Amino acid sequence: MKNIKFTILALMGLILFQSCSEDKLDEINKNPNEPNDVPTRLIITDVMVASAFQLTGADNSFYAGVYSELNAGNHNQTFKAQTRDGEPQKSSTYNNSWNTSYRQLKALKIIIEKCSPGGSEQGNYQTLGIAQILYAYNLALLTDLFGDVPHSEALSIQNFQPKLDKQQVIYQEIFKRLNDGIANLGKTSSYPSLDTQDFIYKGNSSKWIKAANGLLARYTMRLSLVAPNYQGVIDYVDASFTSATDEFKLAKVEIPNPYARFESDRGGLCVAKSFYDLLVANGASDARTAVFFTKKNGVVNPLDNALSNPIEAQNVYSISGIMSEKNPIYVQGYHELLFLKAEAQARLGKDTEAQATLNLAIKAAYGKQQVVTFTPAQADTYIASIGTLTGKALLKKIMVEKHISFYENEGIEDYNDARRLQAMGNGDLVPLVHPKKDLFPHRFGYGNSDVSANVHVREAFGDGSYVYTEKVWWAGGTR
Repeated sequence: MKNIKFTILALMGLILFQSCSEDKLDEINKNPNEPNDVPTRLIITDVMVASAFQLTGADNSFYAGVYSELNAGNHNQTFKAQTRDGEPQKSSTYNNSWNTSYRQLKALKIIIEKCSPGGSEQGNYQTLGIAQILYAYNLALLTDLFGDVPHSEALSIQNFQPKLDKQQVIYQEIFKRLNDGIANLGKTSSYPSLDTQDFIYKGNSSKWIKAANGLLARYTMRLSLVAPNYQGVIDYVDASFTSATDEFKLAKVEIPNPYARFESDRGGLCVAKSFYDLLVANGASDARTAVFFTKKNGVVNPLDNALSNPIEAQNVYSISGIMSEKNPIYVQGYHELLFLKAEAQARLGKDTEAQATLNLAIKAAYGKQQVVTFTPAQADTYIASIGTLTGKALLKKIMVEKHISFYENEGIEDYNDARRLQAMGNGDLVPLVHPKKDLFPHRFGYGNSDVSANVHVREAFGDGSYVYTEKVWWAGGTR
């Protein structure tokens, strides 16, 4: 009996010793400079920067701009994307942006939960509304590029095999989040304004509401094939910003434009001949042609993207002449809003109104914030040369000018437009010249991290060749 008592006491002592030791080790391993509960005002700043720099302006835009022929790829991965040499269908191609998208959605989910009823920052309506708008934007970026994606079962550590949600259902969520964000921004918050933590609008809720309406206009137009609502597009544009002052962009001197940074570091993008030819076709009155492109031996030397096998080379082809790390990163510019309105008016047969809006859109495109600027007089000179247009000629001019306005770093929206126009039977409005028509990427391929780890994503990915054959839902596909 004594031996048994001694054994029990010894075991209890050992357990107590282990418990104390673990508690002490937990204290030792805690980093006092890495808090477990971060205020949402700090999280949301990081999301704004990452969303713009890593998603809107970086790899997504580089690849999308090559596919829509806004730019051409002349070296390494972008050259392989240009020549369709396997790059578009590899799961490794888009893995960085795939992972970044889910990191931002996860961070935004945390913000939304904290600021919603029952959360630790309940009543923080401004941060909640902005987070809902940014959530909708990041979710739209993801599904527009990848199609059906894990969402309803994702963003949780309890489920390592989330199913893929249909794009149609995801789009319903996008519109709901935007409208919820607008509603919350209209409420009186019990928390102070984000102020300088908001790198985009400095805590101005009314400007965020305008931005949300701009996105509603964009996504309503996106659904033109499956659910056309052109008057809705016009109404949303009219409720959005009315000048470049309020446009949705990240313009911080501390944050370099990723297009310029990529070109200086990698030298992988250059002028596409088809894009250059569009500017030349506008005639001498278009002042952009003389400055948009650098010259080699006194002339513009673009990569001929109508060739199946162009030469891979650096420091040979002309590159963007308006490139600078000081240029802002556009999430949605005033020029885009006006082109959306002009297209909607043209599709409703309101040609006179559409041309008037087109003129304003061209003027806004000429006035984009960038290191290379144009005068209003230069825009007026070009607009005067266009003349009166009607019908399909007017619609074509709207879409060509919108394509030009996206140069150089708004490749994602340009790619979305290219796919939408093809699906609507309007691919001839801004025709693509790439000779390998059967290898046009209709979508991005899922990221390798989930192709490897998630059976649902792996089965949907297959060998990756589906990117050439499977259109996304809003472009007439099933996934």
